[in-house]
Amino acid sequence: MKTYRWLALVAALMIVVPSLAPSPADARAGGGAAGSGSRGTRTNQAPPPTQTAPTTAPIERSATPSTAAKPATNTAQATPATGGFMSRHPFLTGMMGGMLGAGLFGMMFGGGFGGAAGMFGLLFQVMLIGGLGYLAFRLIRGRMAANGAPASRPPYAYAVASPGMTDVPSDMPMARSSIPSSVGPALLAGGAASAAGGAASGGQLAIAADDYTAFEGLLANIQSTWSTGDLGKMRSLVTPEMLGYFSEQLSANASRGVENKIEAVKLEQGDLSEAWSEGSIDYATVAMRFSMIDATRRIADGTVVEGNAQARTEATEVWTFLRSRGGSWILSAIQQA
Repeated sequence: MKTYRWLALVAALMIVVPSLAPSPADARAGGGAAGSGSRGTRTNQAPPPTQTAPTTAPIERSATPSTAAKPATNTAQATPATGGFMSRHPFLTGMMGGMLGAGLFGMMFGGGFGGAAGMFGLLFQVMLIGGLGYLAFRLIRGRMAANGAPASRPPYAYAVASPGMTDVPSDMPMARSSIPSSVGPALLAGGAASAAGGAASGGQLAIAADDYTAFEGLLANIQSTWSTGDLGKMRSLVTPEMLGYFSEQLSANASRGVENKIEAVKLEQGDLSEAWSEGSIDYATVAMRFSMIDATRRIADGTVVEGNAQARTEATEVWTFLRSRGGSWILSAIQQA
């Protein structure tokens, strides 16, 4: 009996203890939420994969309208021909039917080609119709072959920029750089040379070492400002759209009576996915793996309800930054990797 009591006690502890321990936090700025923000005309396109983020979740909340609708096309050209020869060539069908009917009428009443030779006249008409149909088929097929569009060139794969790569076709998608994790603390700065080498034309944008430093600084500053709930300072770091999303999250935390604190943010690895320009606006999408102390506490007594105030956690996200030409970079989108 005692053995059964001990087993029951152990089972109860296994159920109760995990529920008392703080669960992993995902309440950082943009963390755990669906992808949000805007990437200009590429909002509805997946960023090119990188070593840090081979896959990226799509943006689900955005002020940029969706471009999924297909343009209208000419129905007569877009709809493939269906049915047999008769349904696709009504004129020839009508002519064939008329001639066949005339032959049968002549055979029955002694008219047609030679009176009593109506049967031979019918056979002659059938052969004539068959020859005309074959000729029409050859003419139509020859015209379709002459007017056919040339085979389209297969799309380029994403070009991986390198210091010696300069002849990138203007219609090739954005070149990207992959930064190994061994370049040191400023991981993103290691890709400056390779990114500049492949950004020559076609809307591509060269990213310099100062830009990578700015991206890393924004990662830390946005998380720090999020922790203090200072939306006034956050306004200078993010777009108005992202500010609205962050404000919603902070309001939800306040309603629950909790606050999320992010401390000791450290960028572990980063890759430039793509960088481009649209008019006077520059964009850069960067995959970042970073570690931090992430804990959510109850405001009333400071109890940790999510996360861990003693152990570091890691996250991998894809951030898109924008700037007006000659201005400073700000955050415009966050996607989960």
